[in-house]
Amino acid sequence: MSVFSLSDFADHEQVVFCSDEKSGLKAIIAVHNSNLGPALGGCRMWPYASEEEAIRDVLRLSRGMTYKSAMANLKLGGGKSVIIGNPRTDKTPELLKAFAQAVERVNGRYIAAEDSGTGVDDMKFMSQFTQHVAGIIDKPAENGTRSGDPSPATAYGTFVGIKAAVKERLGRDSLEGLKVAVQGLGNVGFDLARQLKEAGAQLWVTDIHREPLTRAGKELEATIVAPDEIFGLDVDVFAPCAMGAIINDQTIPMLKAKVIAGAANNQLAEPRHGLALMNKGILYAPDYVINAGGIIDVYYERTANFDRAALTKHIESIYDNLMEIFARARKEERPTGEVADAIAEERFKR
Repeated sequence: MSVFSLSDFADHEQVVFCSDEKSGLKAIIAVHNSNLGPALGGCRMWPYASEEEAIRDVLRLSRGMTYKSAMANLKLGGGKSVIIGNPRTDKTPELLKAFAQAVERVNGRYIAAEDSGTGVDDMKFMSQFTQHVAGIIDKPAENGTRSGDPSPATAYGTFVGIKAAVKERLGRDSLEGLKVAVQGLGNVGFDLARQLKEAGAQLWVTDIHREPLTRAGKELEATIVAPDEIFGLDVDVFAPCAMGAIINDQTIPMLKAKVIAGAANNQLAEPRHGLALMNKGILYAPDYVINAGGIIDVYYERTANFDRAALTKHIESIYDNLMEIFARARKEERPTGEVADAIAEERFKR
């Protein structure tokens, strides 16, 4: 398989394959673009079915980070990394050390942070072996401090973005009585569901793990559905918060929601699916715009004087970014994803 010929390669600046026989590490670091600054992006650990699947995922995620940082007006480039393995059974100190050393060898062009399958403790451990990690510094919060985990910021930004999409498509400011289907109840998905519940929304949820579903049923009065049922629910908003490529030829005919707005990366299996959604009358909030809260959070962590109020204001600007995209897409009769790409490219290709 040739990496250069993959459609997802998209002019990446650098792709590094990392291995360590002793720890069993098999990982990939991808740097898509560094025009605006160093490539900062999460490290995902996942039991990919094949190496090709892992390569495609890291390339798509890395490219998305370039566009995400540009749309969020951050002086950062786009990069991502993946470790092939089950985070519940294969993650060891030796493996994380080997990966951190691989990140260090990239010499600052890529900065790792938390993602699916990795967390704050993993990044803190890795910081013993590389200085190029982020999301590890405790930050001021309403009640004291919180950890460097950016997932609360991602969830809040997604919540703000849902309000923008609901305003655009349904013409309402209140989320009271809104019907929302949330796919994936990890740190971001569960926190988003909590905020939606507090705003008065009714919830339908699914996840591949039983524990968060049980918790959502008890704490959020959410209706639990099977993974393959989440797409066809008669709801107002479908919020994907798990893995990518879930908007595809098989799922689009099933969708009844008027809005797709969630925290998952790379929700469209292919760019053409954005046009399919538009033709079906479904408003799509481009994923890398609505889920930018986490990268904004990590960016502010790296500033000399952390300003919580400025961070919150920057996250809330996701609302205005989306409204700009929606207005331009409406005027030009183009898919929202195409419009978002155009705006981002105007910024990072300058």
